[in-house]
Amino acid sequence: MPQLDGASPLKAGARSALRPHDLAPGATAPAAADALHGLLTGPTGLGTSAARLFRTDLTPPGGDGRQVSASPGASAPTQPTGTKPTEAQAGDGRSEGSSVRVPPLYCPDAERDDPALGEEVNNRLVEWAEEIGIFQGRLERLRSHNFGRLFMLAHPDTDDPERILTAARCGLAEWAVDDHWVDEGEDTTPELIGSRLAMAHAVVDPVRLPARYLAEFENLVRKEPVLRAFRSCLDHLAGIASPTQVARLRHELAVMFVGYNQEAEWRSSGRTPAVWEYMLHRYENAFYPCMVLIDPVGGYELPAAEFADARVRRTYLYAGTANVLLNDLYSMGKEDPTDTNLPNLIAAEDNCSLQEAVDRAACIHDELMHTVEAECAVLSVAGSPDLRRYLAGLWAWMGGSKEWHATSPRYHGMSSQ
Repeated sequence: MPQLDGASPLKAGARSALRPHDLAPGATAPAAADALHGLLTGPTGLGTSAARLFRTDLTPPGGDGRQVSASPGASAPTQPTGTKPTEAQAGDGRSEGSSVRVPPLYCPDAERDDPALGEEVNNRLVEWAEEIGIFQGRLERLRSHNFGRLFMLAHPDTDDPERILTAARCGLAEWAVDDHWVDEGEDTTPELIGSRLAMAHAVVDPVRLPARYLAEFENLVRKEPVLRAFRSCLDHLAGIASPTQVARLRHELAVMFVGYNQEAEWRSSGRTPAVWEYMLHRYENAFYPCMVLIDPVGGYELPAAEFADARVRRTYLYAGTANVLLNDLYSMGKEDPTDTNLPNLIAAEDNCSLQEAVDRAACIHDELMHTVEAECAVLSVAGSPDLRRYLAGLWAWMGGSKEWHATSPRYHGMSSQ
C-alpha cells in the first residue's frame, strides 16, 4: 500500500532511489535536487539517453527479459520473473518466425497481486462490455486478456472491486477505439478516424446541440457501441469522482484523440514518421488517460494547484509515456511487422537489427523511468501528503502495468488481438 507518512513512493530496492528521509529535516526542493545529483547513477532526463545507451550495469527492480515474436500471431514463451533471459535468435529479428528479446526494463514490480479480486473485476468488466455492445463476438477473447487483472494490479490502494471496475470501464472504452476503429471492425479506413473521434469527443465532453439536431446525434450514439461505452464509463466515474476529476479525464482523452488522428494521417498517407515525431506522438497517445484516475479510485483528490503544477504534470506525463513504450515492446508479437512502433522506427532510421532497436527502445524507456524516479523523489519532499500519495500511486500503476504486459494473453500466446 502507498505510504502516507512522508516516505518516498519509490519502491524499496530500486536502484538509485532517493528517499525523503535520506534528506536533512526541512529540506526544500532545491536541496532535494542537490542530493539527487549525488545519488543518481549517471545523467537522467530527456536528451541524455546517448550517455547511457550502451550501459549494461543497470539493475532494474523486477526486470524480466522475455522473448516476443517479431511475426504476427506467433506465441511468445513466458519465463518466471527473475530467471535468466534467453538469448535472442541470430539474425536481424525481422524474418518469419524469428524472435527478439525484451531486455529487463527499469520498472518496479507489482505492489500486490490478488487473483480473486482481479477475476471478479474482469468478470464484471466483460459483463459490462456485453451490455454496452463492444467486442461483440470477441467476448471470450476479451475475457482471456484479463483487463480486470491489469486494473487490480495498477490500483493497489483499494480492494473495492467496484472502484477498480470504474477505472477498468474507462480503460476498456479507450482500448475499444483502437480495437474497433483502427485494428478491427467493419471499416477501419484511416480517413474515417477524424470524424469518429469528433463524435467520441462530443460524448466525452457532452455536446449541446439545438433540440431539432440533438436527436440525430443521439441516434448515432445508440448505434455505435464505442460511443455508448464512453458515455457509460463517464457516468460511472461521476459516481466516485469529483467534477474536477472527471474533467481531468475528459482533457486527457481529448489529447489522446489528437494522437489517434496523427497516427491516422501516417496510415492514410503511407508516411513513416521520424523517431522524434513518434516520441511526440507517444507523449500524447500514452497511458495517462488510465493513470489520471489514480486518486478517484483511491478515494481522495490531488489538489488542483498541485495537479496542474508544470513539474508535476511533466512527471506524470513522462510516466504515461514510459508505460506506453513498455507497451510498444511487449505488443510487438501481436502486431504486423510493418506497424508503427518505436523499435521498428529505430531499426529503419538507425539501420540496425530489430534486436538492437528493441534494446535502444528499452534504454529510452529506462531514461524516462529514471527521470520519473528522480522527479518523484524531489516532489515527494516538496509537496503535500496528497501529492506523495499520488506519486506513490503513479509508481504502483507502472509496476502493475508492467506485470500485466509481461503476462497477459493479449500479448503472449493465444488470442493476441
